Amino acid sequence: MEIRDVIYGSVVIEASELAIIDSPYFQRLRQIKQLGFSENSFPSATHNRFVHSLGAMQAASTAFDAIFGPKRPLPDTLSQPFQAYNRFRAVVRLAALLHDVGHGPLSHTTEFAMPEIRELKLPRAVAPQGKSRKATHEDYTLKIILDSSLTPLISQAGQASETPAFGPLHVAALIEPGIEPGIEPGIEKDYFFWEGGIDFRPILQQLISSELDADRMDYLRRDSLHAGVSYGQFDFDWLVGNLTGHITQQKCYLALQHRALYAFEDFLISRYHMFLMVYFHHKSVIYDEMLAQYLGSPDCTYTLPSDIEKYCEYNDAHLSAHLYNSPNAWARRIADRKPYRMLVELHSGIPAAKAARAEQERLLTQITSTLDREGTHYLSSTSTSELSKYFRRPKDPIYVRYDNHYSEISFIPLEQCTDLFQKYEEKRSITRVYVAPV
Repeated sequence: MEIRDVIYGSVVIEASELAIIDSPYFQRLRQIKQLGFSENSFPSATHNRFVHSLGAMQAASTAFDAIFGPKRPLPDTLSQPFQAYNRFRAVVRLAALLHDVGHGPLSHTTEFAMPEIRELKLPRAVAPQGKSRKATHEDYTLKIILDSSLTPLISQAGQASETPAFGPLHVAALIEPGIEPGIEPGIEKDYFFWEGGIDFRPILQQLISSELDADRMDYLRRDSLHAGVSYGQFDFDWLVGNLTGHITQQKCYLALQHRALYAFEDFLISRYHMFLMVYFHHKSVIYDEMLAQYLGSPDCTYTLPSDIEKYCEYNDAHLSAHLYNSPNAWARRIADRKPYRMLVELHSGIPAAKAARAEQERLLTQITSTLDREGTHYLSSTSTSELSKYFRRPKDPIYVRYDNHYSEISFIPLEQCTDLFQKYEEKRSITRVYVAPV
């Protein structure tokens, strides 16, 4: 089966994936906007997590084929043809497809309405031990994959794969690094991700979540297209076409041909600018802040259920109907589109702001003190972005492959091949103060 996509053109859906895509859990993503309240700033940004998830699966497939496909084999230490190709590709596609399946309505803000993690009753293999905290959309994703009516459909897809078959826990293991893969939760670790004495889980996991993953490669291009901006565009074909792998200490990690290093730097900067210019737009931020105010109000009656089957009913339309029918002042402002208006916006992390940081802080204090003295209610919000967290915690390293045809091939850690991390090391923050319109 093929579907048409605005980014990739034709996207092929395997027969074993159809039941998963047609399930209520995945179809629910049609009713979850990818950019939450951003349509208030960018009216055409109404695309959903359904198309993004399909796009992430396509991006992951393209990247996987670039690394493991017959035209681009990994180092000679691997058998030819690569015996694990089909099973690895199948589980990577499902992990990319389902990485957002637990996302809450509208935006990350609704995580305030999620129950305690213990109420989700996650399987023992993934349940946090001795921790008391709010559940996140990642927790819901794991619950849906491992313990819902979708779980047997994933098992069936795994059985349709080549021997050895994979199970839901293998899919979850590529989304959540802390999971030990196995056919069923709680059994001993298996070796599904091993082939020829090499552990390929690191590189497969990096295709799902890393500085160069399929999720980012899809949402940047898709979000920029629908928002009508150019910030998120980058050279996808060149970047993906130059992906490879590096085997060290019996583990295979993601690597990039050195000729695509500048394309990677452009990719990082594209994401950085999308956060500052689109995701942190002042109109989107104030709607998120007002929703947070409502969810924290004593009279708020909106909660997300711990019953994972009931969760299928909770989407953007469900939340919007709830807000429309609520007498709460914050809910009314959201439903009636009467947001607080921005009074002041201060930036930090840029050279000019560094020199004037003390003056900016003084100005902010003066403004809020004046508002307090006059009894004017206001909301303040600080949105913080940074180029990358990679240089601080490269648990699963990315390498750059150097081959100048005159010397031996060498693989060098990514952070040693670019100074972009150092140049953009400081976080950039935007602090805004909003007041009710007169």
